[in-house]
Amino acid sequence: MIVSGALAAGSRLGQGELADQLGISRGSVREALRRLAGDGLVEFEVNRGFFVADVGLDNVRQRLEARLTIEPEIARLAARRRTDADLDAMREAIELEEAARSSDDAHDASRAFHLAVAAATRNDAFVRLLESLWIADVGRRLLAERRRTPTWQHDDVAEHRAIVTAFEARNGKQAAALMRAHVESAVRHWSPRASTARG
Repeated sequence: MIVSGALAAGSRLGQGELADQLGISRGSVREALRRLAGDGLVEFEVNRGFFVADVGLDNVRQRLEARLTIEPEIARLAARRRTDADLDAMREAIELEEAARSSDDAHDASRAFHLAVAAATRNDAFVRLLESLWIADVGRRLLAERRRTPTWQHDDVAEHRAIVTAFEARNGKQAAALMRAHVESAVRHWSPRASTARG
């Protein structure tokens, strides 16, 4: 309901009302809201309750700008610390993305690649940070639109492969540059000018 826009940003999420509407217990609703808060879709305010978070396009652009700042350095560090197992995880994500036949599957595989890169730093803080910046449900919704560009999936896979090649060579400078260009393409796609042109 949040991702579809049926629940607007800022709306208060009453646990009793949701329990009645969904036919489940208040405890189940409370647990679901806590998990959604962890995913960034819901915000909790002390003494006020749960509210729908702003996951609109402006918020997405802000998150992409944050990723543009941190992911090149994550890639630089991953190039130095990666193991063969990390490379295998990245290659597996790339293969899944290449074989994906739905936008959700393509999105999930692409996200898995980026999280595998973060995991290769051996710093869990980077993984948690990237997970908080990249809300899966919102990403799936947006990618359904972006995937309409005929070459997007092929280009995304090719860029991921190039980044892995830099990791194989432990070339941190190249890995950082490739990651920067990769995330910049998403920032450009969702920029106001690009959004206007698509409209």
